[in-house]
Amino acid sequence: MAAYILRRLLLMIPTIFGILLISFTIVQFAPGGPVERMIAQLTGLDQGATARVSGSGGDIGGGDNLTDMSFEAASASSRYRGAQGLDPHFIAELEAQFGLDRPAHERFIIMISDYLRFDLGESFYRDKSVIGLIREKMPVSISLGLWTTLLIYLISIPLGVAKAVRDGQAFDVWTSAVIVIGYAVPGFLFAILLIVLFAGGTFLDLFPLRGITSENWGDLSWPRRIVDYFWHITLPVTAMVISGFATVTLLMKNSFLDEIRKQYVTTARSKGLPENRVLYGHVFRNAMILIVSGFPGAFMHIFFTGSILIETIFSLDGLGLLSFQSIVNRDYPVVFGTLYIFSLIGLIVHLFADIAYTWVDPRIDFESRES
Repeated sequence: MAAYILRRLLLMIPTIFGILLISFTIVQFAPGGPVERMIAQLTGLDQGATARVSGSGGDIGGGDNLTDMSFEAASASSRYRGAQGLDPHFIAELEAQFGLDRPAHERFIIMISDYLRFDLGESFYRDKSVIGLIREKMPVSISLGLWTTLLIYLISIPLGVAKAVRDGQAFDVWTSAVIVIGYAVPGFLFAILLIVLFAGGTFLDLFPLRGITSENWGDLSWPRRIVDYFWHITLPVTAMVISGFATVTLLMKNSFLDEIRKQYVTTARSKGLPENRVLYGHVFRNAMILIVSGFPGAFMHIFFTGSILIETIFSLDGLGLLSFQSIVNRDYPVVFGTLYIFSLIGLIVHLFADIAYTWVDPRIDFESRES
């Protein structure tokens, strides 16, 4: 197993390199960019563009307001849309400011060399480093992702087993109706419903609508801090759990039913083994293999991408929202920095899932399989 883990760790290097190379290449052909976005803002064509770029004082060029520069007529052959009428030297300054004055292959090599040292660069539009932004947003994503994943699996696994054991009975029928509702209704609608019911909407006003802690959280005692923390995340986590438990429950039920119908279960029963030992000593372990195999994808979806609307609705500033805003604003350092971190975490989660296979079923041997 140690040799297998080492090989998997070494394979992460070319995998992440390939992910970044493909993403970087696609971005080069994507329309728009930070220079065009800034040009659109300065010419009044993009009212939603971010107004500031990192630098002393927050403005482009270390505090000098570019709108005060004198612009001369530019040639009509400018490769930036909307750049006509702007001084070519000004365009060159913008390119240098955003690091786009070098050829694409040089920029990629520089980016990879920096990433090897975990230097993710500086945000174009925020006066912060990318690693600082990720560290700042991480508590929100960890809170939503960790508790949502934990609750989904704690609910779905026993519920799926119970539905499989009682297949076709009344319990299976009415829980299936609940699962269908949870599967069909988007999570943000559950979030809105919870706000209406419990957060100052039409009915009760029991839970807050902003942040994962109160403003005076630092002044509270540790027991009150814990209560305040769970008080803030109750509604967003509940909304994500309601919309996310259906798939895992059905997967667990179907996997359990598939194992129950196999020959080894009939053989175990014919030997006189107790039913609980047959179900939970043999069937459960084999059924869990499918659940474990689907865990990395489910975890990454919940942790990074599944909470964007939830973060928006409950005013939670997490990694999902940061990534989305960075893509919209063409904030490439943040886009590639978060992609690098997401890919690294995803590969590590997949490795832990493979290791968990051997715990669920000791018969699995990755060493002999690879040889």
